[in-house]
Amino acid sequence: MSEGRQVIYGRNPVLEALRSGAEIERIMIQRDIEGAGRKVYAAAKKAGIPLVTADRRALDREAGGTAHQGVVAYISEFSYSTVDEILAVAAALREEPFIVVLDGIEDPRNLGAIMRSADGAGVHGLVIRKNRAAQVTPAAVKASAGAAVHMPAARVAGIPQTIDNLKEQGVWVYGLDMDGENYASVTYEGAAALVVGAEGSGLSRLVREKCDKIVSIPMHGKVSSLNASAAAAIVLYEMAKDR
Repeated sequence: MSEGRQVIYGRNPVLEALRSGAEIERIMIQRDIEGAGRKVYAAAKKAGIPLVTADRRALDREAGGTAHQGVVAYISEFSYSTVDEILAVAAALREEPFIVVLDGIEDPRNLGAIMRSADGAGVHGLVIRKNRAAQVTPAAVKASAGAAVHMPAARVAGIPQTIDNLKEQGVWVYGLDMDGENYASVTYEGAAALVVGAEGSGLSRLVREKCDKIVSIPMHGKVSSLNASAAAAIVLYEMAKDR
């Protein structure tokens, strides 16, 4: 993969990239592809995207052995936004900002799953750490089922400082962590951000202290917590219900 170019794979991610108007250099598609793969072929032809047919082994090489469903696309590298640009998206829609802040999510599949839930809940954008955290890679795009191509994401050096900046602009910040108030008992109105901590360790101490309110999901079984992306989805849809 050349500098400035990214490979994405899977039928839904590539279809979403086509629908979003992403800059696609070309698409490699498996010979004699059937089913939903034909939709990718037709959409690419309609958009005038160059198509290359190949056997499965060639696609396996391009996707690095990851399940590609017979479709690989070469697009411009993911373009990150700024926090101000995410706030501007909400302003253009005449909506109160709705943001997800990720405090150290490391698994790109979790990042992608959160982006997919965030898109469905009407979130305007995500904020992630530049260092020691998952970035918007092909694996994240695949896990997002293509939502990543629609979801603005900003990279920041420090999450605590970003929370301070959001609060200064009237955004109420909710941290998702253990020992918080039952998420279902909270009313989420106005400008809001949900902060999700790292897998296993949760929110860092300083980030937790910066949040306006800590919310948690009551657990009634033998497992003490949920996967970060599953927990984020539950709370995001509760927040969306109040908006």
